[in-house]
Order: sequence, then C-alpha cells, then structure tokens
Amino acid sequence: MADQLSINDEILDYIRSVSLREDEVLRGLREETHQLPGGRAMQVLAEEGQFLALLTALIGAEKILEIGTFTGYSTLAMARALPPGGRLVTLDINYRWPEIGAGYWKRAEVDDRIEVRIAPASSTLGDLLAENGPGYFDLVFIDADKARYCDYYEAALNLVRTGGLIIVDNTLFFGQVTDPKMIDPDTLGIRALNALLRDDDRVDISFLTVADGVTLARKK
Repeated sequence: MADQLSINDEILDYIRSVSLREDEVLRGLREETHQLPGGRAMQVLAEEGQFLALLTALIGAEKILEIGTFTGYSTLAMARALPPGGRLVTLDINYRWPEIGAGYWKRAEVDDRIEVRIAPASSTLGDLLAENGPGYFDLVFIDADKARYCDYYEAALNLVRTGGLIIVDNTLFFGQVTDPKMIDPDTLGIRALNALLRDDDRVDISFLTVADGVTLARKK
C-alpha cells in the first residue's frame, strides 16, 4: 500500500483542474478576501468550500451552525447546498468581515437562508441552546479562534442532533501541532481538541489530511 502522497503545487493545480467547480460569485468573494490582510491564510480553500457543500447535501442538512464567519466563503458554499427553507446561523465577533460576504450571498440568492449573529461565541452558543434546545442543528462547522476549540466542540456536540456532523477546520494548524516548540494558545488549543476527539466515544471521527487538516465527527 502506498504512503500518503505529498501534495505539491503541480498536483494541487491538477486536482483543481479536474474537480473544482467554483463559479463567478464564489471566485469573486475569494479574490476580494485575498486582498485583505491575512485573507489568504484565513479563508478556506476553494476545494474545501466545495467539500463542505457536498457534506451538507450528503447528510441532507437543513439547519447549519457555523462558528467563525470571516468573509463568508464557507457560509456561501454551505448555504447554497441547503434545501429551500434551510437555515444557516453563522457567528462572528464583529460585522466588518461578514459585511464583505453579504453582497455575494445576495447575488447568489441565498441571503434569506443566512443569519449572522455578532457577539462572543461563548454567549451566542448559550443563546442558541436556550432558544432551540439540544440537537437542533444537523451540521456544525467550527473555524474560529483556536484556543477555544474544545469549548466550541462541546457546545457543538450539545447543539447537533444524533447522527449529525461536526466539521472542525485547521486541525493541523500549518503543521505547528507537531512542533514541540510551539506552545502558543492556538496551537495548544488544537492539540487539546485533537486528543479529545481521539478518545471521545460519543462520536465517530475521521481526520482528513486535506487543506490545513479537517476533522469530521459524527455524533452517535
């Protein structure tokens, strides 16, 4: 059996040439985001956005929670995969970045499916639980401040239904998780979550070596 293939630029370009279906609206949002300070590093890859949309459709998600909006590329990708009447609640700490995505959501005619909540996630997650009860969401995507990942995961596990899917982004964190010299709060937060997921019998997991590491956790 072959070992994991290293993905160089040539292979990545080939993969995109035969699989990526990024249209004008998504591409426009991605290109605008890349002009922002840190925008290229903080935004999900185009192929990851397409993967999120596929997972949304595969599990028949009707209610999605996204923890961490940024400019809303992943928001747009998942909202498009929702059925009519579907709902996506996305959380961020200020309006600056989601406002960039809002125009693209409108162009894609999915803005009526998206609700943006601006507040610290620790507060908003409690509000959502009080409003809707446990097990309300079909899918939760976590892509926010890494130091709080364990907290977000526990909240997500309470908010997602049995059989629902939690998707965690950046679980390799630019490779820093393997460097013992990296002891910043974000790297420590990712390491702690990865260890928690490994041993958590409440979920089935798969750690995918795509993009910056994506872990899937299905609630039993």
